[in-house]
Amino acid sequence: MIAIDLPTPGAEPARTPVLSRHWSDDEPWLLRNYVDGTGYQGLKAALQMEPDAVIDLIKSSGLRGRGGAGFPVGMKWSFIPQGDGKPHYLVVNADESEPGTCKDMPLMLATPHTLVEGVIIAAYAIRARHAFIYVRGEVASVIRRLRTAVAEAYGIGLLGKNIFGSGFDLDLIVHAGAGAYICGEETALLDSLEGRRGQPRLRPPFPASEGLYASPTVVNNVESIASVPAILRNGVDWFREMGTEKSPGFTLYSLSGHVERPGQYEAPLGITLRELLDRAGGIRAGHELKFWTPGGSSTPMFTAEHLDVPLDYEGVGGAGSMLGTKAIQLFDETTCVVRAVLRWTEFYKHESCGKCTPCREGTYWMVQILRRIEDGTATAEDIGLLEETTGTVVGKSFCALGDGSGSPITSSLKYFRDEYEAHLAGGCPFDPAASTVFAKGAPA
Repeated sequence: MIAIDLPTPGAEPARTPVLSRHWSDDEPWLLRNYVDGTGYQGLKAALQMEPDAVIDLIKSSGLRGRGGAGFPVGMKWSFIPQGDGKPHYLVVNADESEPGTCKDMPLMLATPHTLVEGVIIAAYAIRARHAFIYVRGEVASVIRRLRTAVAEAYGIGLLGKNIFGSGFDLDLIVHAGAGAYICGEETALLDSLEGRRGQPRLRPPFPASEGLYASPTVVNNVESIASVPAILRNGVDWFREMGTEKSPGFTLYSLSGHVERPGQYEAPLGITLRELLDRAGGIRAGHELKFWTPGGSSTPMFTAEHLDVPLDYEGVGGAGSMLGTKAIQLFDETTCVVRAVLRWTEFYKHESCGKCTPCREGTYWMVQILRRIEDGTATAEDIGLLEETTGTVVGKSFCALGDGSGSPITSSLKYFRDEYEAHLAGGCPFDPAASTVFAKGAPA
C-alpha cells in the first residue's frame, strides 16, 4: 500500500489553475508524480467519511455538471436509491464530440489519475462496485494513457479489493466507444456500453433508477468527476471562494477559431469573454470579432455585444444561450454566417441516429434549404421555410440533438438575418479565400 498523508485543510490557495496546474510538469501522467503532488489525498479523506457524507459535501460545494446543462453533481448522486439490493454503476462520459469542445481529452492525456481518483470517490459515494470510463474510440492515445493509469492504480491497491483498508471494492474499466456523436447523450451511451446500437432511450425511467443493465446508474462528464478530488482535499469553503454564488468553482474554457492563442484556459466561473481574450491574445491581428459560441455549436451564438456576459450558467442563460461544454468558437468578420451554420447543420444531419422522425427528416431538409440560400438559388420564401422547418425539430425530437441542431439557425437569423437576405441576390457575398474556416471545399 502506498503511503499518502492526509490533506491539511486550506493548504491549497483558492485560485486557478486547479485541474490544469500540472499539465506542463514533467510526465504528470505517471502515478509517482501525481502522488508527489496532492494525488489521492482526496480519496483518503473521502474513505474516512460515510458515503452519504461525501454526497452531502459535494452537494454543499455547489459543483455543477461540466458537460452540458450544469445539473448539480451531488444532487445527481443522491438520486441513486440505497438499500434496493441492485448493483450500482458509475459511468464517466468521455465521448467528447461537440464541435469546438476539446477540454476532456487533454485532461485525460496529461493527468489521467485526477479522473481515476475522482471515479473512486464518486463510486464510493453512490456505493458502486463497478465503474466505466466511456472514451471515443478514435483517441487511441488517450485510451492507452487511461488504461495505463488504471493498471498503475490496481498495482498498488487503489483499485480492486479493500481500497485503503476501507473494505470498499471497485473495478474500473476503460471502454472504447463506437465513434458516434449521439453516444454523448447519456442513455445512448448506456446502450452502446451494453453492446447495442447507440440510440437515446425513452425516459422515464431515468438512469438513476434503471440505467446500465437496468440498474441504478450515475453518468457524469470527465471534468465533473475530475473536479471532485480537489473539493475533498480542500473543502467546500475553498471551492466556493471561486466562481459565483450559483455557479461556484473553476472550469476549463476551450477557445478556438480566429483567436491568437487558441487552447484551454482554466478560470473561475463567471469570467467574461473579454477577459479570456485578454489571456488569449485577442482576435487575430487586423480583424474583429463577429460571432461566437459560448458552449459549442449546439448553443445559440453570441455577437461582439456579448463580450461582457458572465460565463456562468445563469449569466449565459440570461443572455439567451447555454454555457454547455464551454467550447468557445470565435469567428471574425471574414466568416460567412450562413456558410458556418450550414457546416454545423450538415454535421447534425450526419450524426442524427435516425430514431425519431423530426430529427431524421428535419435536419435533412434544413441542410437542403441552407444549401440553396448559401449558393444563391433560394427564393425569398426559403428563409421563412427554414424557420418553419427548424420549428418542427426543436422541442419535438427524442433527445437534445434536435434542439442543438436548431440553435445555430435560430440564433443566426436573430442576429444576422440581413446576411441571409443578401445571399438571395446571388449567392454568398463573402470571398471564400478570405476566410480560414468554413471556406467552401474546406474539410469538415
